[in-house]
Amino acid sequence: MIHCYQLGGLNIVLDIYSGSVHVVDEVAYDIIGMYENTPKEEIIEKILQKYPNREEVNQEEIEGCFEQIEELRKAGKLFTPDTFSPMAGTLKAKTSGVVKALCLHIAHACNLNCSYCFASQGKYQGERALMSFEVGKQALDFLMDHSTGRRNLEVDFFGGEPLMNFDVVKQLVAYAREQEKARGKNFRFTLTTNGMLIDDDVIEFANKEMSNVVLSLDGRKEVHDRFRVDYQGKGSWEKIVPKFQKLVEARGHKNYYMRGTFTHHNPDFLNDIKEMLNLGFTELSMEPVVCAPDDPSALTEEDLPIVMEQYEQLAQLMLERRKAGKPFTFYHYMIDLKGGPCIYKRISGCGSGTEYMAVTPWGDLYPCHQFVGDEKFKLGNVWDGVTNHPIQGEFAACNVYSRPECQDCWAKLYCSGGCAANAYHATGKITGIYESGCQLFRKRMECAIMLEAAKALEE
Repeated sequence: MIHCYQLGGLNIVLDIYSGSVHVVDEVAYDIIGMYENTPKEEIIEKILQKYPNREEVNQEEIEGCFEQIEELRKAGKLFTPDTFSPMAGTLKAKTSGVVKALCLHIAHACNLNCSYCFASQGKYQGERALMSFEVGKQALDFLMDHSTGRRNLEVDFFGGEPLMNFDVVKQLVAYAREQEKARGKNFRFTLTTNGMLIDDDVIEFANKEMSNVVLSLDGRKEVHDRFRVDYQGKGSWEKIVPKFQKLVEARGHKNYYMRGTFTHHNPDFLNDIKEMLNLGFTELSMEPVVCAPDDPSALTEEDLPIVMEQYEQLAQLMLERRKAGKPFTFYHYMIDLKGGPCIYKRISGCGSGTEYMAVTPWGDLYPCHQFVGDEKFKLGNVWDGVTNHPIQGEFAACNVYSRPECQDCWAKLYCSGGCAANAYHATGKITGIYESGCQLFRKRMECAIMLEAAKALEE
């Protein structure tokens, strides 16, 4: 399978199963596009008719292009067959029972009242609660006990707003550091925060202990303050931006992400990214809103063309700033064309419900944070481990080849079948397809690959 597209002035051909990326001239681009389904003589005739006034486009040059294409095919870099399908049902079995990451819901409470919040203002359809040290400690023990063969472990302090339970965060990090040498583990922590409670103590602790910090900012003040308000309805932009700037400055402008959400009300999200850049932030992420289709914030069919254009304009802005010596990072455009995820990851996906789980303040286990509160997805708890084996089995069987709709999609080994939670909320099945999300993902991948191809050509 191949995918051909033109973007950023480049003619790009992806060979899906080898991962090869080819930047070609327009004649080769046209030939490759017809190569599999059109007789050679007919291709030659069409090329000569399309480029009648170009001396370099002649029978000899076209024949030479055919030879190069055939050499690439024989080398396994073009029109490569799918050899991964037989692995799909067996890869996860090799790591069955091994957990590598937890999302600790340290606080089912929040000091903001964002109407688009998928977690119902941090309560996750339930009661407000703070995780105790005892529950958190048992969660870390569960992770260490069930991570056989793995040294590096990931823990995200999540909410609600985790800084509402900051003392327990500090206690849990201290406990994990005590255990690392004895258990042969290395913890990497992430803190996700809305910024309202950031102070010098938080900054010092985060810079010492957090491998990454995710900071919630939606961009422009009027956009951010439309949703991200306190319980008096007052916007939070003016309060949090100086705190974020101070934290990022103290971190040396690295190992953080500004994480924004765009909705039906701001599909022109590039303007929000530009505002983040103006504020001095360079590690950026803007995510499409996750909400019910009938929610006023939900993206509509009419929004999608606007968003697609924004992604292309964003890629162009990144090209321009890179050439000007002012680069910035966009999370969804981070891609490694020379290495990247192994085939296990490409087929199996994020590992929700198997390698990765969310832990509630009461110690209940869920496949990920987006399933928390939905009782049918409760896997067990941190004391007894996973007891709901049928549900875990569904997640273990969830891979890119378990979704029939994905079979002819060129992006399947980049998205690994997509987000199970988004699929479930859109279709009622974790193996369903969130079609609008797929469209946006494919566009992001085209932009990301173009940026890396352009960089390689520059170098």
